[in-house]
Amino acid sequence: MFSKIKILFEDIKFSHTVFALPFALMSAFIASEGLPSMNKIIWVLLAMVGARSAAMACNRIVDAKYDALNPRTKNRALPSKKINRQSYLFFLLSSVVLFIFSAYQLNRLAFLLSPVALSIVFFYSWTKRFTVYSHFYLGLALSLAPVGAWVAVREDITITPLILGAAVIFWLAGFDIIYACQDIEFDKQAGLLSIPEKFGVEKALKLSSLFHLIMVTFLMLLLLTKQLGWVYLSGIIIVSALLLYEHSIISPNDLSKVNVAFFNVNGQISVLLMVLTIIDCTLV
Repeated sequence: MFSKIKILFEDIKFSHTVFALPFALMSAFIASEGLPSMNKIIWVLLAMVGARSAAMACNRIVDAKYDALNPRTKNRALPSKKINRQSYLFFLLSSVVLFIFSAYQLNRLAFLLSPVALSIVFFYSWTKRFTVYSHFYLGLALSLAPVGAWVAVREDITITPLILGAAVIFWLAGFDIIYACQDIEFDKQAGLLSIPEKFGVEKALKLSSLFHLIMVTFLMLLLLTKQLGWVYLSGIIIVSALLLYEHSIISPNDLSKVNVAFFNVNGQISVLLMVLTIIDCTLV
């Protein structure tokens, strides 16, 4: 049983929680104007784990037939038969229960909005079948992390979490486009849609750079709320430098460092920005 659980967590890339979770914690600290209660932090963390695990499980189940045909993904748990469909469905259901129960523990609004959040993150799995802009829908799914954390703390929605959510949308769309450049030929053969598949690698990378510039702009807009100061601003400067580095190591003629750009750099971006935001909220 433990071996199956290990395979499941490896297959859904549990380590990639590092992309969304820091933005949820950032939002919780900003909403609290300091340190949130430990109770809030625990239930926000559990809600994040439940929502992301459910979303990834849904994606793996829905995309299993495509994963089996793609050389890059054919060794995933379902196509390689390391895990059967029933086990994945049980994991999906368990993750949904964890998310909804965590939302219930947070407050009434979080609980009422939990089915809406799940419908958004689940629907992403079908978007590549009908739109080249699925990267933005994935960004929308991850943007629920800061918005949801704000709801968890304040039980309302204001402009601040929406600005942070917009930053997440363009950040995610930007680096997901880079990642999708690996699958252009397969996407064409399978009838799947993406910005790289439609516009080519060169234009796709330019759009990725533009989206990351827009992300930084939204991060700057958060300063206008007057809830953050110079430590957070230093975080934006570091993020900008990391984004420049990310785009410097990828080119239309050399995609060999896509995984470095995708996971290493973007993981550093989210964690560093979170740490400096928390310092700004609690110590400055």
